[in-house]
Amino acid sequence: MSSASATAVEWAAFLPAALVVAATPGANQLLSLRNGVRHGWAAAVTASAGRFAAFALMVVAVAAGLGSVLVASETAFETIKWCGVAYLVWLGARSLLSAGRALPLPEETRGAGASGLRLARQEFTVAASNPKALILFTVFLPRFVTPGAGGAVLPLLALGGAYIGVESVCACGYAFVGGRLRRLGITRRLRRVLDAVTGGAMLGLAGFLAVEER
Repeated sequence: MSSASATAVEWAAFLPAALVVAATPGANQLLSLRNGVRHGWAAAVTASAGRFAAFALMVVAVAAGLGSVLVASETAFETIKWCGVAYLVWLGARSLLSAGRALPLPEETRGAGASGLRLARQEFTVAASNPKALILFTVFLPRFVTPGAGGAVLPLLALGGAYIGVESVCACGYAFVGGRLRRLGITRRLRRVLDAVTGGAMLGLAGFLAVEER
């Protein structure tokens, strides 16, 4: 089998797998859904740029060989892990508290620019503090690099860019669903239920992450 043929087989295996991973509900996708409901489709999509900035930095780090060093270091992994757990607990608790409020959250009453920047920072922090994302790029991507195809830097960068593209499509899908619910006039009661479900899911993800081993 030629190198070009092998590369085609790797791409053919990567794209469906990437779609499954990206479409599976996670902390960032839940944020896109919630942001769509609270701020609209456009704001949720814009905020997801923070997530992709974090992913891009991870891809570059992995291609440079820094990702394997972080994964091999138990101290670094545990630090990132518990930062991620703490942030997910904070987000989950905040969502649960907002579910019990009769008044809108502060970000719903502020300017779109300030809110958009805050939401993008939130997406960035969730992605950067989640060791699952680091493992995604250090373990998942290299599996699809064709053996003997030369240096791994360019293939990893290409795969990382492709994954970010797939993830962006899925993020837009979650944001669209949230925005559609908003446009349909989602009731405050239903929105509070969504906040409660989102908060519970984030606390569940935090618990799952807390017991996860390297």
